[in-house]
Amino acid sequence: MPRAPSLLRLLAFHLVLVVTGIAALYPVLWVVKLALTPDQAFAAGFNPFPIVQDPATGQWHLVASLQNFREVVSTTDATGAWLFGRQMLNSVVVSLLTAAIGLSLAVTAGYAMSRWAFPGRDRAMGFLLITQMFPGLVMLIPLYILLQELHLLDSLVGLALVYSTTSVPFCAWNMKGYFDTIPKDLEEAAMLDGASRWQTFWQVILPLARPALAVTALFSFMTAWNEFILAATLMGSERAYTLPVVLQQYVGDFGASWGHFAAGAMLVSLPVMGLFFFLQRHLVEGLTAGSVKG
Repeated sequence: MPRAPSLLRLLAFHLVLVVTGIAALYPVLWVVKLALTPDQAFAAGFNPFPIVQDPATGQWHLVASLQNFREVVSTTDATGAWLFGRQMLNSVVVSLLTAAIGLSLAVTAGYAMSRWAFPGRDRAMGFLLITQMFPGLVMLIPLYILLQELHLLDSLVGLALVYSTTSVPFCAWNMKGYFDTIPKDLEEAAMLDGASRWQTFWQVILPLARPALAVTALFSFMTAWNEFILAATLMGSERAYTLPVVLQQYVGDFGASWGHFAAGAMLVSLPVMGLFFFLQRHLVEGLTAGSVKG
């Protein structure tokens, strides 16, 4: 039987976990403090909690307030329309379109590369992998020209198409690796029962690939949700901005509204956190199974 770890080793192991947890949570606590503190300045010191000490009495006081959240959420444009709600909707629409385009193209491409040995397959897979070596900024000028010719500048659909160019290659590779783990015998059995190729793909393969679909959709969604440079360049209207562009507006050349920035950052992170909690049962299985072959 294996020997039980000693008490000293357990204490050392848990001490490392505690220190690592504190180091990971410390920046997050600072963001929470800035968001809950009405002052827009970046306070000095090491205290990551929204409490301050009165110099006269020495007592600690809670200074938490939701003022920054109210001011960020209630922003309006020159006409009085609710601006933050429109910008939140822009991010949701662009992210969902990117996820839908990336998932639909990656599923079919990954299945084709997994099941058929057509001429040029290996070169096509290598080309898709090479595209991941270049950041989206490298393609900014040609993408800008293409969108201008297609009259899709300052358009949510155009921005979603641009984001799809970066998400599809990785998603196709991820789906191809997962499809490789699904036995072909299942498809052959379904076809012997009279199912067509499309019915087999839709009713047999896709339900089995649900974990990989969750990971692929989440990756495509986050690609669009967190991106800033392309959105700031291709979207010229304030009402067409996505949330990362809005956050950048709080940091200027001559000052920064750190309270508003922190409150906005927390609001931006909430949908992604919700997606992670909703899809968490599929994430580990999809990431591990989709990476063992391919």
